[in-house]
Amino acid sequence: MEKVVIMIDAGFLSKVSHKLGEGHYFRYDLLKFSKRLAGKQNFIFKHLFFYNAPPFQSSNPSPDEKKRKEEYDSFVQKLNKNKEVTIREGRCQRLKIDGKYIYKQKGVDTLLTMDLMDMPIENPKIKTVILIASDSDFVPIIKRLKRLGIEVILHTYFERDRKSKFSTSNKLLKVVTRYVRLNKQDFQECKL
Repeated sequence: MEKVVIMIDAGFLSKVSHKLGEGHYFRYDLLKFSKRLAGKQNFIFKHLFFYNAPPFQSSNPSPDEKKRKEEYDSFVQKLNKNKEVTIREGRCQRLKIDGKYIYKQKGVDTLLTMDLMDMPIENPKIKTVILIASDSDFVPIIKRLKRLGIEVILHTYFERDRKSKFSTSNKLLKVVTRYVRLNKQDFQECKL
């Protein structure tokens, strides 16, 4: 069987977990989750690239901000102990819109795109990547990887309503080798 690399946009996967968990996040083993997805596609798991942003910290962090950061640091520390995992971190931006704070990841998609570009150089034996994301910004790099003989299998979640936060571009769905919709079972079978 062929080896595969898995690349996960953590912000997107978190939203899917919350949606499929009906307002609650699944507690699951990320590495087991990744290996299970690889096995479902008849691949051998080689490596996980996990793209995330640490939680926002103001200049004088609130107790909630401190708690979120401690939990995040503990999670990252555990993942970093495994040589099968590479963590790439962007940053978290806080914006105030209409009196409410909105938080957005910055730089995460760029890091993921860079690693996709490096795949043929850094891992020349890898011919398939499983990408867990939904952003159409990945379309150009996926096209380039196809020209280089690398297939991209998209694991995603979407709803057909264009106004949904889970609206996925048809261009993304068409450019990948194939796509698979994430479901509750994917999380439930990897419970902590």
